[in-house]
Amino acid sequence: MSMDMEALAALPGVWCGGEAATALAVIATGFTELDDCLLNNSGNNSGNSSGNSSGNSGGSGGWPVGALTEICTQVPGSGEVSLVIPALAALSDGSIDDTGWIAWISPPHSLYPPALAAGGVRLSRLLMVQAADTTDALWGMEQALRSGSCQAVLGWVDKTSERSLRRLQLAAESARAWAVLYRPAHCLAQASPAALRLRLTAVAEGLEIEILKNRGGRPGRCRIPQEALRADHGRPRRAEPQIDSK
Repeated sequence: MSMDMEALAALPGVWCGGEAATALAVIATGFTELDDCLLNNSGNNSGNSSGNSSGNSGGSGGWPVGALTEICTQVPGSGEVSLVIPALAALSDGSIDDTGWIAWISPPHSLYPPALAAGGVRLSRLLMVQAADTTDALWGMEQALRSGSCQAVLGWVDKTSERSLRRLQLAAESARAWAVLYRPAHCLAQASPAALRLRLTAVAEGLEIEILKNRGGRPGRCRIPQEALRADHGRPRRAEPQIDSK
């Protein structure tokens, strides 16, 4: 039996190209340049983030809640951890939600707790998991999301299937949690159901961010100055959030 286009478009989960998707709930990134680039097409331009990390419902751009974000880099340690620190600080300090864990699954190097604390992240809210392999890391991410106990789940994997990525996306949707998957830049050649895909490049002036996929928004690019990555809402941090290579 054939189905006309209107009936097809009305099916749940079907998004029509050229239409702005329903605005996703977002967490402000803490970087005005990036929030402006991530502004949802259905949002209000007058609601751009001023750089403060806070929960939003689409009035300004930010990290999508209830969705998977992929952050891809050529080299680990390019600033990918610094990029999420302001949002993690807002989640962990209770200004958005005073319950829930922030899970880190298989980071490639030991994280540096003093730098995270200096960025405003409450260490008591962090859950660290080191998986044996990619399969276990993906399983750990999915279980952390589906548990309903985590506000954010961040994981590091290399090669994986589109099916596994879709499971993470669906788990994030069902839990209304922020899921972040860090991958090497070569993985961008693979199709992905992630709502947001970014490619990061460290440059002398700071961090170059290319937005390759932005559900309900537009692709684009922006640059975050080095001093902004080192600042905490206008206050110098005691140390820059980074991955400890030791």
